[in-house]
Amino acid sequence: MFKNGFSFYFIFLIGLLLQWVTYEANGSLFFSNIDMMKCGLIGYPKTYLDTTFIQNFDSKPVYPKSNYITGLEFDMATLKNKCPGNGLEAPRSDNWPITWADDDNQYTSWGDGGGFGGTNQEGRVSMGVARIEGNKDDYSGYNIWGGKDPESSEQPFRGKSYGIISIKGKLYMLRSGNGITQQCYGVQELWKSMDHGRTWIHTGVEWNFPFDENKGFFVPTFLQFGRDYAGSRDKYLYIYAPDHTVSIDSLSKWDVNKPGRINLIRVPVKSMDKKSAYTYFSGIDRKGDPIWSFKIEERQPVFKDSDNGVMRTSVIYNPGLKRYILTVQQVGRYKDLRGINAYIGIYESKEPWGPWHTILFEHPWKVGNFPHLQNEKFPGDAKTVYWNFSPKWWNDKGRGFVMVYTGPGGDQWGTVEGHFITNDLREK
Repeated sequence: MFKNGFSFYFIFLIGLLLQWVTYEANGSLFFSNIDMMKCGLIGYPKTYLDTTFIQNFDSKPVYPKSNYITGLEFDMATLKNKCPGNGLEAPRSDNWPITWADDDNQYTSWGDGGGFGGTNQEGRVSMGVARIEGNKDDYSGYNIWGGKDPESSEQPFRGKSYGIISIKGKLYMLRSGNGITQQCYGVQELWKSMDHGRTWIHTGVEWNFPFDENKGFFVPTFLQFGRDYAGSRDKYLYIYAPDHTVSIDSLSKWDVNKPGRINLIRVPVKSMDKKSAYTYFSGIDRKGDPIWSFKIEERQPVFKDSDNGVMRTSVIYNPGLKRYILTVQQVGRYKDLRGINAYIGIYESKEPWGPWHTILFEHPWKVGNFPHLQNEKFPGDAKTVYWNFSPKWWNDKGRGFVMVYTGPGGDQWGTVEGHFITNDLREK
């Protein structure tokens, strides 16, 4: 039987190889261990054989349901993968953290691909920066630093960013790693731009961690407020960063980390360039006030989830609802990896350090009407990457939002509108 069907088997195998081959950050051809197992190139661990393709949606949130923001609805009819203003798409580029700057434009960073108007080959960079002009209905995207036809001639450095912010007309960006997946567990740096993203200067602020588990934090992100940091709660800048604990994927190591712990770091805005000025949340005192320590080893998480873990995170203050909104990858980042299914967690709190209450905890392939929040039929793998809310495009007193994210495919620019459902009888 095998002999007679050899040609068919061979063609089928080649098809699988072509389907799963992807470009990594360095532009070279790369097969994940999972892909190679599926293709029969390496053996399956016992745990993979026991659980593969078994979808398990039994995960539950550990934080109580919010009594104020009781849910949210996505209107997938508003999904935009093409900028309505200039008609550009960004296939094969992911991440897209976003901030609102002094010039009334929004700025965002992407990983891999050529950004707006580029492809996975044309204009491809490890990391780039783009500008978003306009409102939610007619915005345009422009590559500034890296990508196809960028405005800047500066050669981008390698890495990934999940945090960009505008303060006093300057852009600050957190760089995580050097573009190689597991390097994101190592060095974390702060860069700044004096010319709205055209050139970047290293501030000298950085954290260097060993790649060992339970040694440091990774993929840091900024707490977003309003235009050019308007409406901030005080004179501090806040940074959230998950602890590097243990990846649920023992093969690639690059997945949700369990137990899940998210740290909170702050620094006076006037001292952002001084590493010695940064302090770490280390608990709550008897009066209910946060305790801050200059010693990193004394840090305590502001968000904990041992059951579902955490990975890439975004946090924003919603001025209309007067709530901090935290969005995070949980359980896993793939639609299905050895029976582990990706979840999106969205939480709210009155304070940056909690306590948190659950707004949404769900498998993204089930969220929203078709094509749903995530859908592998769009560019990219069947995975989640990053979700955040636009700080400029709130409406309906904070109930209306625009989510900027990688989706519905695993590698593309996307925006989608929605509404928070609120119980206005509850105390705000």
